[in-house]
Amino acid sequence: MTKVWITVITILVFLSALEVLHIRANFFKRSLKEGFKDYLDSFELKEKIKSHLLEKGYEVLDLGTNSTASVDYPKFGHAVGHAVVNKDADFGIVVCGTGIGISIAANKVPGVRAALCTNTTMARLTREHNDANVLAMGGRIVGDVLALEMVDIFLSTSFEGGRHANRVNNIESI
Repeated sequence: MTKVWITVITILVFLSALEVLHIRANFFKRSLKEGFKDYLDSFELKEKIKSHLLEKGYEVLDLGTNSTASVDYPKFGHAVGHAVVNKDADFGIVVCGTGIGISIAANKVPGVRAALCTNTTMARLTREHNDANVLAMGGRIVGDVLALEMVDIFLSTSFEGGRHANRVNNIESI
């Protein structure tokens, strides 16, 4: 079963080996479980992403805040990063006010490749070229429609490998 976690911030996608093959063939399974943890301005975006995924048939588990009260988001980025690198999840989606702080926090975890995206081209290319495993967005930066489009594209795009694989390996060795 495929699982997704969102913490303010975060969507983590869990995939079996069979599902990975389907993704490589561009058949993305829709049975995702998600956990949400939230922060300030990102709460409303989290709720919209959650509703969007429910409408698409994803199973959602909301573990986040129930309000717009401020929280210390770095711990969520760290938790998401560890879930991805420990293979508890294959992908994460993190959201804070600008997406900058949460992406920095997530990238502190070795093996995380969190990419701050502000448009659909970036969301697609970060998966195709950088094998990004965490999508970062700013709740105050991107609109709801664009954010949902980026989520869909990020979760359905495969890594191209080839010349990009060497570059990702170089990044990982730094």
